[in-house]
Amino acid sequence: MSITKSNLMRDYRPRGLTALRRLTMRRPIVPKPLDPITPIRRKPSVDFSLTGLVYCSMMMFMGVAAVNSQANLLFGVFGLMIGILMISATVCRVVLLKLRVERVLPDQTAVGQRAVIQYRFFNSKRLWPSLSVCLAELDGGEAFTKQPHAYMLHAAPGMTATVPIEVIPKRRGLHHLGNHQLSTSFPFGFIKRALVRRQNDQLMIYPAIGAVSPRLLSMCRSAERGGANMKPRRDGMDEFFGVKEFREGENPRWIHWKRSAHAGKLISKEMVQISPPRLLILVDTYLADSTLPTHRAVEKCIAMAASLANRALDSGMTVGLSVWADGWTVIPLQRGKRHCRDILATLAQLPANRTCTLSMLLTQNYAMVRDSVTPVLFTPQQIQVGMGEQMRGPLVVVAVDSDRANAWFSFNPDVDFDRCMPADQQPSMKGARFSVGPAAAPPVPTDAVRQVVST
Repeated sequence: MSITKSNLMRDYRPRGLTALRRLTMRRPIVPKPLDPITPIRRKPSVDFSLTGLVYCSMMMFMGVAAVNSQANLLFGVFGLMIGILMISATVCRVVLLKLRVERVLPDQTAVGQRAVIQYRFFNSKRLWPSLSVCLAELDGGEAFTKQPHAYMLHAAPGMTATVPIEVIPKRRGLHHLGNHQLSTSFPFGFIKRALVRRQNDQLMIYPAIGAVSPRLLSMCRSAERGGANMKPRRDGMDEFFGVKEFREGENPRWIHWKRSAHAGKLISKEMVQISPPRLLILVDTYLADSTLPTHRAVEKCIAMAASLANRALDSGMTVGLSVWADGWTVIPLQRGKRHCRDILATLAQLPANRTCTLSMLLTQNYAMVRDSVTPVLFTPQQIQVGMGEQMRGPLVVVAVDSDRANAWFSFNPDVDFDRCMPADQQPSMKGARFSVGPAAAPPVPTDAVRQVVST
């Protein structure tokens, strides 16, 4: 018989209808937040595998049977099994003896980008090879989504074996890799031996680098190429600027012969070089509270600033940086790959900012903004600047949660901004299970923004 409302009302009266509603009610499935801590597994120095436990059980059974029956054959089998177990433990120790490991870390890596770490196993033994060795990182594993593991199949005596592994960084900053563990269960898999070795290395992980829309770069260039914002440099070869008296040592190719014949002395052309657009990236990292949405917005703000700096420097633009890092950190406007690494390294090591607000950031950089520089402000706050105010100045405001910012920047879907900050800045996950929307933004100091835009 089918269960219907009429049947339940007839048999159970109102209680049946209530039971039907509870059974058919759709309960919302609330996803659990991901554990921000990367699990690190450390094996004991001596351990028995499941196969080894079964083998030991059979060995003990054989020993009890030999004692009860007093059969020489059973005693021989029992002794043989003990010998195999001792040989397994000895071979495991010999495999790990005089085995040295070195890391070859990548030069550059960013959050969410796959990186390759190479491990070089040096077998210093003269006769015995090293086979079936596993390596696990014990320190610095919090920098990656999973604990780095490597497996070496064979290293001949006096030879080197290189094993590359692929990792995915998840936290920005400077991470220290120290202790690592070598383990093996060769040859029979009964006993597992593990040794802890130490080698100090450092790995710099940059913030997440995303794709930047060409429209944003065009906006930054147009702010520098108009009117008085265009600053030519002398001793260039781009455009004609004027004439001057020829000096000894200058290039004779630029002598203006007609003007020299008219003036009775050598006159040379003065050429200028049009300087590329200069960008000053201002990053607002102020944490109004210690909630997870606020930290997520700040991390996304840092990632957008790093993406723009990387893309602008690759296109030949001059870029500078101003940010709060336990004090004002200002990187002058320059170009080049080394300058790009300096900016990305500074953004990667930014500490938690609970001191410098947006007003203080704009006030500190007021003089630099007026010096024919296009400032690009990245802020986690919702700031709306009118079109009329934008036309009066070169300020470009990028609010991380706005539609314009989402159209200008695109990141890898695997990047989780909830876990991009260093481990010591990770907020408490208590109460984050049922949080859906972002936290309310603090009041925005629009007067300070208008003051900078109007310049």
